[in-house]
Amino acid sequence: MLIFIVQKKQIFSTYLKILFLFGSYFYGLDLIFGSYFYGKSCIFAPYFYGIKIFMDYFNRKIDRALQQWCSEKRHKPLMLRGARQVGKTSAVRNLGKQFKYFVEINFENKDHSAAKTVFSQHSEPQIICSELAALFGKPIVPGETLLFLDEIQSCTDAISALRYFYERLPLLHVIAAGSLLEFALEEIPSFGVGRIDSMFMYPFSFREFLCAAGHEVWAKLMDKATPENPVSEPIHEKITEQLKDFLIIGGMPEVVAEFIETHDFLHCQKILNSLLISFRNDFAKYKKRIPAARINEVFSSVSQQAEGKFVYERVSQNLNNEQVKKSLDLLLMAGLCYQVTHSSADGIPLGARINPKYRRIIPFDTGIYQRILNLDISGILLSNDFDTINKGAVAEIFVGCELKKNASCYSDEELYCWVREKKNTTAQIDFVVQRGETIVPIEVKSGKQGKMQSMWIFMEEKNSSYGIRTSLENFGKYQNIYIYPLYAIGNIYTT
Repeated sequence: MLIFIVQKKQIFSTYLKILFLFGSYFYGLDLIFGSYFYGKSCIFAPYFYGIKIFMDYFNRKIDRALQQWCSEKRHKPLMLRGARQVGKTSAVRNLGKQFKYFVEINFENKDHSAAKTVFSQHSEPQIICSELAALFGKPIVPGETLLFLDEIQSCTDAISALRYFYERLPLLHVIAAGSLLEFALEEIPSFGVGRIDSMFMYPFSFREFLCAAGHEVWAKLMDKATPENPVSEPIHEKITEQLKDFLIIGGMPEVVAEFIETHDFLHCQKILNSLLISFRNDFAKYKKRIPAARINEVFSSVSQQAEGKFVYERVSQNLNNEQVKKSLDLLLMAGLCYQVTHSSADGIPLGARINPKYRRIIPFDTGIYQRILNLDISGILLSNDFDTINKGAVAEIFVGCELKKNASCYSDEELYCWVREKKNTTAQIDFVVQRGETIVPIEVKSGKQGKMQSMWIFMEEKNSSYGIRTSLENFGKYQNIYIYPLYAIGNIYTT
């Protein structure tokens, strides 16, 4: 990793001149505080006494899907969807390196305000591209240019125009992204059905984190492992230690980059605090008719109630159920939390028979979660005891997030659980998933064998051929229960 450090403000201008002399190498260098450079995806992080620039782009799962989209002869305009700060912009900029020309328009950037006017006045793609090329000084040529429309939720005219690019300029590669995109799409329900593709992006998965930290060999061993063919115990222990770190810092790209560079948990905590502030500042943008303070109360309550059913009445005495529901729906749309809904699991699809009155709501990132609750991270780092590491249901949250991240990026994977409530007895399965034509129960458990009464009840009632237990154990098998380590729960989609 290449690092530049400038310690004196007096030489700052000279430093910038040196950078610009190497501008051709950096391809489309654009110095913007707090953002990435074009082309080489550099993180530009200002400090009080200096400036540090990281040159790395960490490969993401979605990169392969983006490459596949590029190679399709009849590709549709692509909508990249996901919560704020999960890495959408840097992934597109990384993709832009393979094009002859890369044109990025940020509709929240005041310097790009003229682009809004172009889209408001025209819907014909050829005219739009001609005027944008003139405004930004770069050719927009089908097959040679990647046109990136960032923060597109701030320009609904641009969203509406996307459908015409597929119909009238199909060879041009166009990607749109936005952190609050779901709100804009809600107001344009038929924005481009059949003419626009979508991909969903999330924070780093644990596998992505392993590779970013330079442990690709461990990641490959983890990929190949199965309950019948586990990894060796020394490798299992090493990966588990990495998992502990990941449970604390979470998968937000800025935090991952900081941890890989410094291994400083304190700095990572500060970045997480900053991200929390930015998320909360965004609440005012969600819906003007719902006060930001109300949404913040619900956001905090999601973490406080992550261990079980989300109960509206526990949020606040000052909010009624309808107010909580509206706020929660907005948080779900923003991607800041995920719902785990009860399914009867009587057949596929799992969403065919659900009970929306029973839902768990989990935060979208374990790092954000532990900062909201201010958990004692030393317990996770120093202990090998599952119950200590899983304080506050961290493990359950991790598993839910990993199931989302490891599913197809072409769909926003729904999460389901199963609960049977009877007098004097309750059975609950943390997650149920569909694998082919089979419904598989997943329990997040401690211990070598643990009490699995709910698993046995479910498998008997649903005639399940097998179930999955995930914990700190290595891969293995117990009767017809397959054991997956927490760190490899994503393997269920590939093994």
